[in-house]
Amino acid sequence: MRPTAPLILASCLATVLAAGTLTACGGGSGGDPDTVKVAYNRSTDNGIRFKDEHFAAVAKEFEKSHPGKKVELLPIQAPDNDYATKAQQMMRSAKTAPDLVYEDTFRINSDIKAGYLRPLDDYVAKWDTWDRFIDRAKAAARAEDGRTYGIPDGTDTRGLWFNKKIFARAGLPADWAPKSWAEILDAARTVKEKVPGVTPLNVYTGKAPGEASVMQGFEMLLYGTGADPLYDPAAKKWKTGGQGFQDALGFIRTVYGEKLGPDLSDALDANITTRVATELLPAGKLAIALDGSWMGQNWINKGIKEWPAWSSELAQAPMPTQHGQAPGTVSMSGGWTWAIPQKANNPDLAWEFIKELQTTENAVTWDVTAAQIAVRDDVAADPRYLKSMPGIQFFTKLVEFTHYRPALPVYPQVSTAIGEAMETVTTGNGTPAQAAKAYDEQLRTLTDGAVTGE
Repeated sequence: MRPTAPLILASCLATVLAAGTLTACGGGSGGDPDTVKVAYNRSTDNGIRFKDEHFAAVAKEFEKSHPGKKVELLPIQAPDNDYATKAQQMMRSAKTAPDLVYEDTFRINSDIKAGYLRPLDDYVAKWDTWDRFIDRAKAAARAEDGRTYGIPDGTDTRGLWFNKKIFARAGLPADWAPKSWAEILDAARTVKEKVPGVTPLNVYTGKAPGEASVMQGFEMLLYGTGADPLYDPAAKKWKTGGQGFQDALGFIRTVYGEKLGPDLSDALDANITTRVATELLPAGKLAIALDGSWMGQNWINKGIKEWPAWSSELAQAPMPTQHGQAPGTVSMSGGWTWAIPQKANNPDLAWEFIKELQTTENAVTWDVTAAQIAVRDDVAADPRYLKSMPGIQFFTKLVEFTHYRPALPVYPQVSTAIGEAMETVTTGNGTPAQAAKAYDEQLRTLTDGAVTGE
């Protein structure tokens, strides 16, 4: 029975069963032209449920401004990979498809190619707010056909977090700003020598951490070696594992070969990202972390690990390019978008809900609540945003230097191959050259030979 209140929060807890099947409660779009059904993941909430609270508040606003219309929220509790699988299952049929779905830019082109999403160009052409979005964010939701399939609601950037107390004990400067990879490694070696019992440097690696390893670890290095190091957009071909690729693997090998990073059992554990944010950094057990703009969300506003001293103990530095070559700084960005499934029964109503999500007030509130980096000029200038999160102004400035992953359907498979190459050199089971060769073989298979650089 539908509750008497218009807003429905469906408890859609997705579970991977022993047989490998995902199940969830809640239905699709069919049946009620006055209800917009919104599917999203809870996997990045760290137990705080900020998405539930924010989306429910926006839904109430929407129902008030659209008399007779209802919002049904369909939260899916699952790791990102399982969430993506469940969302794809839902979008295959008009009986189960939501009207609106939260899409990671990491996967959006796979869903576009599969025919799950509809283009939004006719909507954005009549929407004045679209001009507020930065071009890099727009491009992240644009497909190979040139059409837009998602509305980004924020992004993230990455850089170096470092512990000033540990640096002081090691004789390193409080205003540390490395100009090359070599300077990062030198600082880590100094910490190892002078501050025993502390992990000098964390760079995510291997298969288990997934995209955290590939994007936050490897690609933060690779994109500091030269232009378009992973994919050549002019030739429309993927690049094989050349010198820059091998140098990035070499950096990873140095970190773990010289025992500058966490123990392998920790580094290759899927939970390492949580441990860095909630254990190693707050406990003063990690000197340098190559990590993201959202980290402070763990430490303030009833986050998973309250840490009032973060501002006096931590500082940030940009990640340098390999040798300090122009532009001198590198960052990577991801983010999520709101997309309308091809088989949604109420696409126009879904678009109206997107507009409600993207009022200036709601956009600012979301970026503050979710520790997002603004993708709109008005949000980036808002005083609430500028004071919202540890390092927010620093990480916002990195948008100027940031890169997005190739927005192509095969990227998730390429990412998996990179993770395997990282694990090979991390464990010492192969050299960077050997790992790159194995990567090249996989790349040719994944792309039907559409590679360059050989």
